[in-house]
Amino acid sequence: MDTINIFWFRRDLRLEDNAGLYHALKQGQAVLPIFIFDREILDKLKDKDDARVSFLHQTLANIQSKLNELGSSLQISYGKPVEVWKELLQQYKIGQVFTNRDYEPYAKERDAQIKDLLEKKNISFHTYKDHVIFESTEVLKKDGTPYTVFTPYSKKWLAKLDTQQKEKISYFLYSYPTEKYFSNFYKTDPIAMPSLAQMGFEPSPIKIPSTVVAQKVIKDYTENRNFPAIPNGTSRLGIHFRFGTISIRAKAQKSRKLNKTYLNELIWRDFYSMILDQFPHVVGNCFRDKYEAVVWRNDAKEFEAWCLGQTGYPMVDAGMRELNATGFMHNRVRMVVASFLVKHLLIDWRWGEAYFARKLLDFDLASNNGGWQWAAGCGTDAAPYFRIFNPTSQMEKFDKEKKYVKKWVPEYGTGQYVQPIVDHKKARQRCLDTYKKALGKA
Repeated sequence: MDTINIFWFRRDLRLEDNAGLYHALKQGQAVLPIFIFDREILDKLKDKDDARVSFLHQTLANIQSKLNELGSSLQISYGKPVEVWKELLQQYKIGQVFTNRDYEPYAKERDAQIKDLLEKKNISFHTYKDHVIFESTEVLKKDGTPYTVFTPYSKKWLAKLDTQQKEKISYFLYSYPTEKYFSNFYKTDPIAMPSLAQMGFEPSPIKIPSTVVAQKVIKDYTENRNFPAIPNGTSRLGIHFRFGTISIRAKAQKSRKLNKTYLNELIWRDFYSMILDQFPHVVGNCFRDKYEAVVWRNDAKEFEAWCLGQTGYPMVDAGMRELNATGFMHNRVRMVVASFLVKHLLIDWRWGEAYFARKLLDFDLASNNGGWQWAAGCGTDAAPYFRIFNPTSQMEKFDKEKKYVKKWVPEYGTGQYVQPIVDHKKARQRCLDTYKKALGKA
């Protein structure tokens, strides 16, 4: 049995400009690419037609097709990673394993387990940076500690990029020319992949946004990004960043030339990834401990009304209905609906975080957690607890003609539309009183 190397796909589902895959192929040894449908994750999903699973399955089928054309194949398994790796060790004579790093607590724990398993067999486990521009230890304060406020972090981030310029292109934005080494993929007959049904899932009717975005969308992003009725006001690339079906380096390079505001959104992405990596307690806990003293009302009926888009506040309801129908919600509206849940209804931000995690196509633990803690006032660079969005004035400002609202709440303006489940003025005061009491400011 010949020795082969393995490349393990995770959230980097593309053959081009892939850091770990490049390093694997460049070794010159035959490389078998694998993917594991991880039951530790899939078994927790509530919806059998989860659009993200369908998207993963289709994406892998596309990669499989390209590899088959190269005389190779992608080996796709369904199971728990440790068990799958034990089977791989019996099936192949493995020399080295290559993969890209993931900074979520579960992923770090999983990788440590696999590394230990492999090293006991004298197999080296190599990991690389791929889905961020800068990792958590690459942008630090002068004293070597991590930033917890975005603005100084972003300035340091940009300065680091600028100091690495070469011919006006940053070293950190260089792409990896994997195509040069495609001949090193392991030659094998096509390997069958498990079907959705075999894994207990079914196809989703939700449409996935394209990876192709017109330059005009990025150019006009600053002017258009806050208005949810504009059809192409944002790029809708979130799911592709999440699963690595596009290169973060390529998009950062392009947005650097076209629109600094869009680039700033990519810096936020790195920032929240850094926070999660450096402060893993944010999963399930407030970044700022003192906010754990907030006493939540957690009214189950009001939470259900929020989930279904039946609160009587048009912009909140439009956002939630858009989310439920498409797996997407406009960024401005995300802030409004999150603020409403936490501040108006005094429902624990973790309830909203979990619902977004279930429904968002672009769900990313770091960004989702960071966004919800920002809305609740308990995060790193959070909105102050006394900043409470008025959902009605937000609608007047960002959806003046009610095009977005009427699209998702067609009964708006008729007798069929539900009455508000809470009075804004009273809810605002209740929120202020609750937070002040919790923080000892009463």
